[in-house]
Amino acid sequence: MSYLVLARKWRPRRFEELVGQEHVVRALSNGLESGRIHHAFLFTGTRGVGKTTVARLLAKALNCDQGVSNHPCGECGTCKEIEEGRFVDLIEVDAASRTKVEDTRELLENVQYAPTRGRYKVYLIDEVHMLSGHSFNALLKTLEEPPPHVKFLLATTDPQKLPITVVSRCLQFHLKRLVPTLIVSRLAHILETEGIAFEATALDLLAHAADGSLRDALSLLDQALVYGAGQILDADVRKMLGTIDRSHVLALIQALAASDAEALLAVMADMEPKALDYHQVLGECSEAVLRLTREQWVPGTGFMDYSEPQPWLNIAAAVSAEELQLWYQILLLGRRDMSLALSAKSGFEMTMLRCLAFRPDDGDGQSVTGGSRPSRARAAGVVRPAARSEGIVNEQASNDPSLPKALPTRGHLSAVPKSEPVVPIMPAQWSDPAQFPEWVQSLPLRGALQALLSHCSLLEASPERLRLRLDSKGFSFYTTERVAQLEALIHNLTKLSVAVVMERAPDAAVAAADPSVPRPVNAATTLAERQSTQQRQAQSQAQQLFLSDPVVKALREKFQADVKLETVKPLQRGS
Repeated sequence: MSYLVLARKWRPRRFEELVGQEHVVRALSNGLESGRIHHAFLFTGTRGVGKTTVARLLAKALNCDQGVSNHPCGECGTCKEIEEGRFVDLIEVDAASRTKVEDTRELLENVQYAPTRGRYKVYLIDEVHMLSGHSFNALLKTLEEPPPHVKFLLATTDPQKLPITVVSRCLQFHLKRLVPTLIVSRLAHILETEGIAFEATALDLLAHAADGSLRDALSLLDQALVYGAGQILDADVRKMLGTIDRSHVLALIQALAASDAEALLAVMADMEPKALDYHQVLGECSEAVLRLTREQWVPGTGFMDYSEPQPWLNIAAAVSAEELQLWYQILLLGRRDMSLALSAKSGFEMTMLRCLAFRPDDGDGQSVTGGSRPSRARAAGVVRPAARSEGIVNEQASNDPSLPKALPTRGHLSAVPKSEPVVPIMPAQWSDPAQFPEWVQSLPLRGALQALLSHCSLLEASPERLRLRLDSKGFSFYTTERVAQLEALIHNLTKLSVAVVMERAPDAAVAAADPSVPRPVNAATTLAERQSTQQRQAQSQAQQLFLSDPVVKALREKFQADVKLETVKPLQRGS
């Protein structure tokens, strides 16, 4: 006897055996029990979720010799013939191979005749979206007003391609993609019934590879049985699918967490002889980063299905939440752009090195070095390294056997060159209001914090206090968090604990109208005003140079032309 593949052998024979489609089963069962049976049904969903199976079960329920019911007997001649695909009144059509209007007309010629054996003549049109426009027009009238003995069951993976006139005449049921846990439970039930040895982790790999399709999962299960000589083992399934071993993913993430470039390159070199799918490797790394993020926010949920979760928990405690977000984004973009690389291997290596090269930035030029949950990091005894210039590495973290040896951390995303030295700032240098804009410009800042300081003028400076006046244009950048960041920056540069106090300057119109409003002595000493003045001067100089050009003068005199001075712009430095 020829071998019957698992996908056919274990095709559901009753509505109760359908997995993950309870909403469809409930609606159809209620309709069959109450006698409210529509003349046309449209089943949509991705491949392998049960569209054709549901249609055949419905045909069986409509034509069972025991009567119309949501529990067809499965024993009568009609039920067996439908299961075997030889029931004369169930006309199955593959629309992908019969797209012409002539095929549709030929199909509908016998609609008017009564069924030969069954109670209903059922037309099951699979992949109905492949029909041509003329074919839909030929089908439409019959679909709208069919004879009472005819039922239409349409199935498609792409309902967007169906004309709205066809969809509006059908009861539409969308079959959902199956979650991996449902697929795993179904595979385990089949293997236990068949008496086949298996490992639970191997079924998990098959379920994820099936991508929501139970039929694909059963096909992969058949392939795994052949590959594993009748057993379903984790190692065999990984080799069959080309899935990267979890230990390699752990080693990659550990190297990133410890900023160990040598360890990262060594792991990638060890992976090369295995001929892995690098696109899939990046996907596995993305999944690992997702689990780490989940573990940070809800402890105990990230690696509860791992046999040895402790190394992963150490990483989750050591790496900041912001850094995980950056890794995830880099990995996703690396998968997207891999086809543009010279080779898949080079694209993979560059993606991993990008994760090593960059650190998240808070938008103000300050690299994030601490995790979002410092108490958990301290409790785990692991602390991330500080900035590269400081070279601080926690000894307990570096001695953790689950993590590689730590190198100095990677550069910032704040576009500040790593080779640019930080000029030490002493209080005497920023105690002069006239020099305050130069001090602001010399700071290694970007983003909103730089914009905030550029609108500040100096009122008072001492080793204990820095009092600033913030003009009205810069008040939108003010937050207490940015003031705290400025205090931390000053402490890093000067080792002084300086309290920063910002006072809001009155609006210019209010100050001009009210003489009682005090005016600062150095009112025009903000960096923003200085830059604005320089820009106006450069604009005026450019306009004067343009008007004094001999060619421009000749054109104006000969053609009585006017110059739109607002269109004249000064050349940027280096242009």
